[in-house]
Amino acid sequence: MDKFKRNERIAIMTQVLSEAPNRIFTFSHFCDLFGAAKSTISEDVAILSETLRTFKIGTLETVTGAAGGMRYRPGVMEGKGRELMESICEMLRSADRILPGGFLYFSDILSDPSLVSGMGHIFAAQHYESGIDFVLTMETKGIPVALMTAKALNVPLIIARRSSKVYEGSAVNINYVSGKGDIETMSLSRRAVKEGSTALIVDDFMRGGGTARGMLSLLQEFNCKCAGMCFVMALDDPDRRKFDNEKSLILMEKIKDGECARVRVSDWVK
Repeated sequence: MDKFKRNERIAIMTQVLSEAPNRIFTFSHFCDLFGAAKSTISEDVAILSETLRTFKIGTLETVTGAAGGMRYRPGVMEGKGRELMESICEMLRSADRILPGGFLYFSDILSDPSLVSGMGHIFAAQHYESGIDFVLTMETKGIPVALMTAKALNVPLIIARRSSKVYEGSAVNINYVSGKGDIETMSLSRRAVKEGSTALIVDDFMRGGGTARGMLSLLQEFNCKCAGMCFVMALDDPDRRKFDNEKSLILMEKIKDGECARVRVSDWVK
């Protein structure tokens, strides 16, 4: 096997680690890949770790034990997370985004890979130490950002449906009160969730919290713990009942006729 230069090894390691965030790679994996000694790989890891720390774009952690190795946890450079969300708020303030009935159009933002990837990294960074087993979302608009969060955490994405699908096998169905006050149904396949797991709820928008409460009830049916709830946007209403461990990237005031959306970035976003 040809010998690789240090800059070549570090470039490949960066690519491999960033493509599989929060996944543990053994030192032997890279020793075999490059045909290098463990001491050489350890030096490469130290250089890469210091570079990531210097530029504050993530951390490279060494995991001890029999199944130990290293894992890359994406981060957002200090100030960049807030900068990203401020730019999204600016887009949302456009008058042509207001729809009849006082709704705000932001589906294009939720389908932009670069934007939802950044949101996913922000959410994941808050829960790396929470022992998340899976990310739960409700179909359909919250799926992109939930998927990016799941990727950053290296866990599966599980989607609650509005009705059970025959191709998903037997399912648990619950009724819940939506934010509009309607009674709706939420379904989750029994095969999708392992009892006693820990979930992170991620969704696009929270108005009154009805859908969020529905997902919490669904988790209780599986005896699962909810480590946190993350939303791209939430209604900034003092009368709205808030949840424990709730985090929203953007807060929006109720839209009045003839007005542009009044949105702001949440204080916790850095």
